[in-house]
Amino acid sequence: MSVSEQVDVVVLGLGPGGEYVAGTLAEAGLDVVGIEKELVGGECPYWGCIPSKMMIRAGNLLAEAGRVSSLAGGAEVTPDWGRVAGRIRSEATDDWNDQVAADRLTAKGGRLVRGTGRLTGPRQVTVGPRTFQARRGVVLATGSRPRIPAIPGLAAAPYWTNRDAMATRELPTSMLVLGGGAIGVELAQVFARFRCAVTIVEGQDRLLSQEEPEAGELAEKVLRADGVTVLTSARAREVGHDGTGFVVHLEGEGEPLRAERLLVATGRYADLAALSVEAAGLDPSARTVRTDGQMRAGEGLWAIGDITGDGSFTHVSMYQAEIAVRDILGRPGPDADYRALPRVTFTDPEIAAVGLTERQARDQSLRVRTSLLPIASSTRGWIHGRGNEGFIKLIEDADRGVLIGATSAGPAGGEVLYGLNVAVHAEIPIERLQHMIYAYPTFHRTVEAALGALR
Repeated sequence: MSVSEQVDVVVLGLGPGGEYVAGTLAEAGLDVVGIEKELVGGECPYWGCIPSKMMIRAGNLLAEAGRVSSLAGGAEVTPDWGRVAGRIRSEATDDWNDQVAADRLTAKGGRLVRGTGRLTGPRQVTVGPRTFQARRGVVLATGSRPRIPAIPGLAAAPYWTNRDAMATRELPTSMLVLGGGAIGVELAQVFARFRCAVTIVEGQDRLLSQEEPEAGELAEKVLRADGVTVLTSARAREVGHDGTGFVVHLEGEGEPLRAERLLVATGRYADLAALSVEAAGLDPSARTVRTDGQMRAGEGLWAIGDITGDGSFTHVSMYQAEIAVRDILGRPGPDADYRALPRVTFTDPEIAAVGLTERQARDQSLRVRTSLLPIASSTRGWIHGRGNEGFIKLIEDADRGVLIGATSAGPAGGEVLYGLNVAVHAEIPIERLQHMIYAYPTFHRTVEAALGALR
């Protein structure tokens, strides 16, 4: 028997952005119901950002120990995956228990309903036998899921996604990675540093194909140095599993690849059909939910996070969540602006970027000037020694004299990106940036030299 309830707002999906929306609106005095079929907090704290960075931190420590001999003496380390797995369970995920996050939401006045929700009409969501009619509206924040390619034999095999990699208690002896994007290269480097034999299979002609070519070249160089086999312009045509390991046949001639585990890291997608979005007037076959600048997807309907297609990052979801909250509460604020969208691949070195790539800028018929300087050319890079791989690349709109894109690759590349992010976001004139004082000796001082090298 169906039960209908009147509420102010329904938030469908409680990942980082959805949890923030539900909690903030509840604190503002609204009657809010948050619906989540898995864990409150979503992918990021349990299977993504947080546990993966714990893994990366551990792998980086092993690498740094290996650099001691060239700078400070001698050191021997013995990798222990159990330390990493234990920290993920005890410190990051509470063994994948979301009670703390659930209590955080209810303490703010929100109500948590566990289950799979779907739209059943304008401002209406149904979860099992319960239907919620929202007076103000519904916020879609259901995130995305791994995209599994239609390779013969793959669906029937016990492949891994990022979730399995984060949760594994034991390190495999060997692993094949399908996909050379951020997730694929980060996990490949970590597992290799813990002495797992890793091979990446990437269909594009370089790793990190959405970033600058130099970024992909750098990623390949450092991964190979860690012992990773990198195969680009390579595609799997068939996957087999014999009970103990995987066999992957690639397109063309050559011996098949074999490994104990297979990690599929070929992108993510939003499943709109599962939400029954047609009940709210949206196209269930669309890849994303399109929104206006205030995150409105329709009358009494907002969407935030991966589902919008504006970037599968926690920081994008949180940024959009703040805009949606303001709009729902009737508070004025600027529209969403993605010109200075930052992203970081947390390899060693970190590869961070903001705004447009050179290719994207030229495809928009912009007249650009660019520069590319290695981090090692700076005093700090030289001092750093081993592990100083990286570069600063700048993209300038020459007609306006402002930066429209930049890449900061190197030690702490994600942190160095901050100043470049501000410059792109605020459209600070190049001339003004060139006359700024840059602290010495820092990695970010390379930016000053790169500004002077724009051609």
